[in-house]
Amino acid sequence: MLTDDRITIGFLLYDLSRGMRYAFDSRARSLGVTRQQWRVLLSLARCNGITQTELADRLDVERITVGRMVDRLVENGLVERRADPLDRRVWRLHLLPAAHDIVSHLTSIAAELERDALAHIPAERRSDLFELLEMLRDGVKSLRDFPESPKEVA
Repeated sequence: MLTDDRITIGFLLYDLSRGMRYAFDSRARSLGVTRQQWRVLLSLARCNGITQTELADRLDVERITVGRMVDRLVENGLVERRADPLDRRVWRLHLLPAAHDIVSHLTSIAAELERDALAHIPAERRSDLFELLEMLRDGVKSLRDFPESPKEVA
């Protein structure tokens, strides 16, 4: 039984992550994409032309789940599947022009949200925060087979 009144790092990080997601969602709602869809769009903006399998690994979801998300984005004219020129069995995912505006807005929202959240931390301590979080991430990676993750926008 936990008798210590201190909040654990795990709970604190979960609360922080949940709060950032909710704040981002409320700011991005007007763009008409779901959280899962903007995760796909942002990932493709970073690695346009990846396969669905690569995208599923990147998002840490099942391939069938990514397939459904991509299907909706294709129907909405935001993403297209293109045949791989070297392997006819492989389809590559590409952002369409309409998605670029959404990605631009999402990136702006993420930057604004980060700026607003960091406003509560003195400027001279922000680099310490990033350094400590990266050290914590490295420590967690050493505890299990934790995949290397790109620096997320949101």
